[in-house]
Order: sequence, then structure tokens, then C-alpha cells
Amino acid sequence: MQSRFLMTLQVSLASPHRVGAVPHGTRVIVPIASGQFEGPRLRGKVLPGGGDWTLLRADGVLELALRLTLETDDGALIDMTSFGIRHGPPGVIAALAGGERVDPATYYFRTTARFETAQPEYAFLNRLLAVSTGDRQPDGPIYTFDEIL
Repeated sequence: MQSRFLMTLQVSLASPHRVGAVPHGTRVIVPIASGQFEGPRLRGKVLPGGGDWTLLRADGVLELALRLTLETDDGALIDMTSFGIRHGPPGVIAALAGGERVDPATYYFRTTARFETAQPEYAFLNRLLAVSTGDRQPDGPIYTFDEIL
């Protein structure tokens, strides 16, 4: 399988809504306050109002369901949905939860993304899948997306 770099996406998080224990784990909803993205074919900002619906499963895996609105520098709107998982050794995950910087090579953080837009210059996004590696920083995650060719 071949891929090529699509973009780097960084989001800033607002205070989480802790739903608590639900049938399949512990649910937390994290609103997205802002962010930015940049790649060779698109760049811009993340609009507030999106969110990350996380579910911590009994096996220690964190499921992430992210929904964002991206606005390019030239005003195009792009709907982005992403699903992923994050897990790692207990000490690494505890350090992340404590707000520490952790080498992303020490844990698994991957997502898959789809995009929708009505803007012709970004219509290529409607026809691709992207995969990211994540890096959970204290102020929010950074995703590096590759387009699957």
C-alpha cells in the first residue's frame, strides 16, 4: 500500500465533559476549541464546535471519534470525521493523563479519516481515506495524516 503526506493537524481542547461509566466503558466528550492544519494542498484553521467522543474500554484501549470543521485559508469548509485508538504501557498512559510530554513512539495512537466538502478545489478530499499517527501533547493532540493512494 502506498501513501503520501496529506497534512498535519493540531487541535486545542476545551474542558472535557465526563459522562462516566456507560455500557461499553467510560465516556468522555472533549470539545475542540481551535486548531490549525497544514499540508502541501491545504492549510487553514479548525473551527470551534467540533469534539472528540472518547471511550476508555475495559482492556485499556481508548477509542476516539473525532468530528471537526476545517476552514481553509481561502474560506472553503471541510467536514472531517475520524475514528482511532490509543493504547500503551500503563506508565506511559499515566504520564499522558498527567499532562506530561511523552515520546509518541512509546505508545500506539492511530486514526482513520474521511472528508466532505462542496468546494471544487478540494473535491479530491471527497475521494480519499487518510491514516494518521498521533502525538498527544499537553495542550492537545497533533495528527500527521497520510493519504492512502
